[in-house]
Amino acid sequence: MTKQYPELSLYIGGTWRKTANTLPVLNPADEAVIGAVPVATRTDLDDAIAAAEQGFKVWRNTAPAKRSEIILKACALMRERTDEIAHSITMEHGKPFEQARLEVIRGCEFFEWDAAEGLRTYGRVIPSAPGTRYTVIHQPIGVIAAFSPWNFPMSQPSRKIAGALASGCSIILKAAEETPAGAYHIARAFHDAGLPAGVFNLVFGVPVEISDYLIPHPTIRAIAFTGSTAVGKHLTTMASRYMKPALMELGGHAPVIVCDDYDAGAAGTMSAIRKARNAGQVCTSPTRFFVMEKSFEAFTNAFVEKARSIKIGNGLHSETEMGPLANERRIEALETLVSDAKAKGARVLTGGERLGNRGYFFPVTVLADVPDDARVLSEEPFGPLALINCVSSVEEALEKANSLPFGLASYAFTHCAKNVYYLSEGIEAGNFSINTLEASLPETPFGGVKDSGYGREGGTEGLSHYTVVKNISHQIW
Repeated sequence: MTKQYPELSLYIGGTWRKTANTLPVLNPADEAVIGAVPVATRTDLDDAIAAAEQGFKVWRNTAPAKRSEIILKACALMRERTDEIAHSITMEHGKPFEQARLEVIRGCEFFEWDAAEGLRTYGRVIPSAPGTRYTVIHQPIGVIAAFSPWNFPMSQPSRKIAGALASGCSIILKAAEETPAGAYHIARAFHDAGLPAGVFNLVFGVPVEISDYLIPHPTIRAIAFTGSTAVGKHLTTMASRYMKPALMELGGHAPVIVCDDYDAGAAGTMSAIRKARNAGQVCTSPTRFFVMEKSFEAFTNAFVEKARSIKIGNGLHSETEMGPLANERRIEALETLVSDAKAKGARVLTGGERLGNRGYFFPVTVLADVPDDARVLSEEPFGPLALINCVSSVEEALEKANSLPFGLASYAFTHCAKNVYYLSEGIEAGNFSINTLEASLPETPFGGVKDSGYGREGGTEGLSHYTVVKNISHQIW
C-alpha cells in the first residue's frame, strides 16, 4: 500500500496537468501540510469545456454495454486500490481508516449499480392508430457540471460521475479543495481503464469562480451539486437563469423519533455509534432526537454512556473510532452552537468543548432539554452533536420533526404498525428509515424535499437527471 499522499493534478482531456497556483491540503489530525491542490485557471476551464464537448460526442455514441464495461473496469481498479485510496482519505479528512475503506467500497457500489442501470434506460411505444407510431426514448442530456463536498471525498464524487457516465454524458467535476484525493483516485482509475479522453474531467479551484464560469456556459447542459442549502439555492438560481436543470442534494437536520415500544437502551447505543460516524459530518446524520417520556431516561443514559466510550484520535491508529473534524471552522461552529444552547437552558450531558489544541478534535456532545429558541435546533450542526428532547406523544414528535424547512433524512424506532404507518405517511423527508439509521443505498433513491433540495441519486430514479425524454411521432402512411 502506498503510504504517501498523492501528488495531485487536474485531469483534462485525458491528460494530467499542474498549475502555478496551488492551495495547501492539511491533515486535520495534526494540522500538518500534506499536499498541494492545483487551482484551475480560466484557460484550464476552457480546455475542460472543450474536452468535455468532444468527449460527449464520443461517449453518447458508445454502446451502453461498452460504457458499462469501462465503468466496471475502472471500478475494479478502485477496489484493488482500496487501501491506498482509503489511506489518502484518512490523511486529508481525518476519518478512521476502516471508515475510509468502507467509503471507497460504497463509492464502487455506486459505480456498479449505475453501470448496470445504464443498460436499462428503456423507452416505450405508445399505442396508436394504424399507420402511426409514437416512440419515447431517453437520451443523454449533454455535458454535466458537478460539484462535490469535502465530507465524503470518494463516495460523493462517485454518485455524480457514475450517474453521468452511465447515462452517456460527459462531466466536469469540481471536487473539494480540502479533500481532493478521492476524486483524484477516481480520475486515475478511469484513465487507466481506458475512458475516452474528455469524458471525465477533474478540476479544483476557487468554488465561486468555477461555478460562476461553468454554469452559464452554453456547453454545460445540467448541474449536479451536493453541499449547503445556502450555496445550493444560489447555484439553483443561477442555473434557472440559463434554463438548466439542477440536481440539488442539500443540508439536513435529521430527526429521530423514539417510541415507547422499542428497546430504548438499544436505540440509544445505536444512535450514539451512528452520531460518531464521520464525526457527525454527514447530511443524514441523526441529530434531533424526540423521545417518548417512558423511554427518555433509558435512551439518554445509553446514548451518553456510549458517547463517552468512543475512542477519538488519529484515523490511522487502529483503536480510533472517531477522527477529528475535517477543518477548523467546524470547531468554532460547534462551540458557538453549544454555548448558545447552554445560555438558553440546555443541559450538557457530555462533551461540548474542543479536545486539546492541535488537531481538530471534538467529542461526541449530547445536549438535553434543548429549548425551541436555541440556534442548534434550527441550524444543522454538521458535527458530533446530538440533541435529546422529551415528547409526550408520537403526534408531538412528528410535529417537531416537521417543524424545520429541511427534509432530507429522518428516522424512527418502533415496532408498532400503527406508528409505522402514521410516521411513514406524515414525515416530510425524502428518506425515512425505521429501526435503522442507514439512509441510502446504491439501489435506493436518495434526495430531499423542502430546503434539502430536489432530484434523486441512486435507484432506478438515479439516471433521470442525466437524460432527456424525447417523443418521436412517425406517420407511416
